[in-house]
Amino acid sequence: MVLCLNVILFLTLHLLPGMKSSIVNLINNGYDGVVIAINPSVPEDEKLIENIKEMVTEASTYLFHATKRRVYFRNVSILIPMTWKSKSEYFIPKQESYDQAEVIVANPYLKHGDDPYTLQYGRCGEKGQYIHFTPNFLLTNNLPIYGSRGRAFVHEWAHLRWGIFDEYNGDQPFYISRRNTIEATRCSTHITGTNVIVKCQGGSCITRPCRRDSQTGLYEAKCTFIPEKSQTARESIMFMQSLHSVTEFCTEKTHNVEAPNLQNKMCNGKSTWDVIMNSTDFQNTSPMTEMNPPTQPTFSLLKSKQRVVCLVLDKSGSMSSEDRLFRMNQAAELFLIQIIEKGSLVGMVTFDSVAEIRNNLTKITDDNVYENITANLPQEANGGTSICRGLKAGFQAIIQSQQRTSGSEIILLTDGEDNEIHSCIEEVKQSGVIIHTIALGPSAAKELETLSDMTGGHRFYANKDINGLTNAFSRISSRSGSITQQTIQLESKALAITEKKWVNGTVPVDSTVGNDTFFVVTWTIKKPEILLQDPKGKKYKTSDFKEDKLNIHSARLRIPGIAETGTWTYSLLNNHASPQILTVTVTTRARSPTTPPVTATAHMSQNTAHYPSPVIVYAQVSQGFLPVLGINVTAIIETEDGHQVTLELWDNGAGADTVKNDGIYSRYFTDYRGNGRYSLKVHAEARNNTARLSLRQPQNKALYIPGYIENGKIILNPPRPEVKDDLAKAEIEDFSRLTSGGSFTVSGAPPSGNHPSVLPPNKIIDLEAKFKEDHIQLSWTAPGNVLDKGKANSYIIRISKSFLDLQKDFDNATLVNTSSLKPKDAGSDENFEFKPEPFRIENGTNFYIAVQAINEANLTSEVSNIAQAIKFIPMPEDSVPALGTKISAINLAIFALAMILSIV
Repeated sequence: MVLCLNVILFLTLHLLPGMKSSIVNLINNGYDGVVIAINPSVPEDEKLIENIKEMVTEASTYLFHATKRRVYFRNVSILIPMTWKSKSEYFIPKQESYDQAEVIVANPYLKHGDDPYTLQYGRCGEKGQYIHFTPNFLLTNNLPIYGSRGRAFVHEWAHLRWGIFDEYNGDQPFYISRRNTIEATRCSTHITGTNVIVKCQGGSCITRPCRRDSQTGLYEAKCTFIPEKSQTARESIMFMQSLHSVTEFCTEKTHNVEAPNLQNKMCNGKSTWDVIMNSTDFQNTSPMTEMNPPTQPTFSLLKSKQRVVCLVLDKSGSMSSEDRLFRMNQAAELFLIQIIEKGSLVGMVTFDSVAEIRNNLTKITDDNVYENITANLPQEANGGTSICRGLKAGFQAIIQSQQRTSGSEIILLTDGEDNEIHSCIEEVKQSGVIIHTIALGPSAAKELETLSDMTGGHRFYANKDINGLTNAFSRISSRSGSITQQTIQLESKALAITEKKWVNGTVPVDSTVGNDTFFVVTWTIKKPEILLQDPKGKKYKTSDFKEDKLNIHSARLRIPGIAETGTWTYSLLNNHASPQILTVTVTTRARSPTTPPVTATAHMSQNTAHYPSPVIVYAQVSQGFLPVLGINVTAIIETEDGHQVTLELWDNGAGADTVKNDGIYSRYFTDYRGNGRYSLKVHAEARNNTARLSLRQPQNKALYIPGYIENGKIILNPPRPEVKDDLAKAEIEDFSRLTSGGSFTVSGAPPSGNHPSVLPPNKIIDLEAKFKEDHIQLSWTAPGNVLDKGKANSYIIRISKSFLDLQKDFDNATLVNTSSLKPKDAGSDENFEFKPEPFRIENGTNFYIAVQAINEANLTSEVSNIAQAIKFIPMPEDSVPALGTKISAINLAIFALAMILSIV
């Protein structure tokens, strides 16, 4: 008998918070701490602030009733960029920042449209990353298209906060129901409307009824569902919140489990309301007795200030081992010269058992300032470790320079234990400071992450990876949202070179970057011979690389002006008589303030993991808000003992990846090797002109309504701004990006990596089916032996004529003979053809098929999505009728159809 793993624990893990920090709290039914941040590139406009306030105020009441009097917005902060003028009513932010905001207001890239959307790529029930509104959406009247702005905000808030998905499908707007009718993809099915083709020319539009496609049985391409303006249905907000009658989410009673939408696919056919009620927000939240929210939202206007950063660096005795002091000074120097943006205020504190202010805050203006600070980096390591004294000296350095700790940043680096951290936790909390923690080595205080988590800072871990500290400091870039202030890491490579040997390498510099470009070389014994050549043949020699004055084995070259676009080539000669380790690090900034650079960011699905439950590695690669496709993305995870695991990340819409070709590359991580801190870094690389931008509209957005039917007449909205088809993707040059994804903590794991398999193959979510003569052809992406790693042992395929029977009782459906089917490696394309015996196949025969995978430990995956195949003889073109307008009244002829219902 095949064992079926109870995956409740496995799924529960994915409902824990991801790596993005948030200061939103739900207290006594009211949300506090919501941040709406305006991008620095948005022109100053008072109307924008007024409209944001109006939107949130309306949304609060709509949300209150939609959640059956459970939640509303109480306190909201609007973060004003530094580029706007100062006003007396603007306050200084605490831990609020653009890059951690729940809502961002920013212009689209390449005029990508004004649809409000949520960046959401986690599993069902997981929070999203942010909501994106364009200034144009907030400043113009979109009432006929999206409904009121308040309603659109609630639609997006449900994506962001509760991890639910849209109930329409732009790629599959219609489907065949089990009653053999064509239905619009929607929830609930009580929403009524008409299906038409809209043709527009010269500013005027005409409509005609949709015809059925003689080959597929579905409506012809570009058939559009136009809803009645007057409806009685109250659901659902995740389909068309713009309809006046719609005030609720679909419940188990009203949910359309057949609709081929992302909600059904990602949430196993659960209704949006069921997922919401299972969220942490609603676990201990009861309905209020009031019929309306007790108060309207209150707003705080916060204006971003210049960046204030204080380095708090450990120089205790343990820092003398394993070149830790050298490595810290190399990384700190790189941060001060290459990462921190000009105009920032920077100070430095060192500590052992006592703390010393080495530099009060100094404004970064030119190279002389950098040198004055780097000259004070510690040269000797001795003494004990007092992290609290270091932090308090950091507070003092900020305050003595007439700055507030609130909203300032501290970068705390230590390799030692300290049993006294608890004594300053409350002071840290009251200070309002943001603390980024860097744990160096396995003995660093276990409480460090408490400091970064509670203040909204980054958390890093570095041990054996000689570039670990450099990568961590490089990640602590500007949080303002300004593309010109972001430092971008192109390369970070460690090279073990034998004596008297050369090593060569290349770094592509693409046309989106090139400002403020540095090549840095470090060594462990003796400075190597360095040769660097730009794409036009200009050469730089060892003498062009400026060596630091601190004897920290580091030399750098700042490329004058804008770095040439193309492939740069470097050669390094270890001219010492012994082997040594050389490193190459390349950083740069955006070439133009108006063209966003290609960027890569990475994080784990959560900060903590407990063996054997998996975590997911996520990497987002984009230019502006557009996804970058067709590239190689590799994650390197280092365990606490220095063991490295390399994972190729995929954007294939299978396994850990939610949506194919959305620029989010992901993979499950299960290769645990002991407890403690694990670090993540990601390398994204485009070679051989394979990269391209996706111009497809983002997922998880408010639906653009084409029009309404009012008093029997179709009233059309302006046509949606044309966006090129997904196939018309813009090519992009070769590039390289490297980024740190921070650290996460593992518990319960055995010390060796050779532990038995306790996890099944991942669920198949892209099964497709179609008839070919009297055979059914199936295709899907192969799962692994353990989730998406390795190779499954076998497949179970079952077939039924009843959708509900297969969904509710898969184990008793008819088994398909799969003895000839040998599973391929995870991520491969699987294809299988079979004759559906013992069923009798006639014109109009309708089959539903689903798959499970079994691994070598006899563990089975969850049941796949359900695919549908219908036997169909095409009708002659002239006999295909122009069907009526009401979707509920349409009956189908006999047809064969391939479609994905995406239901478990």
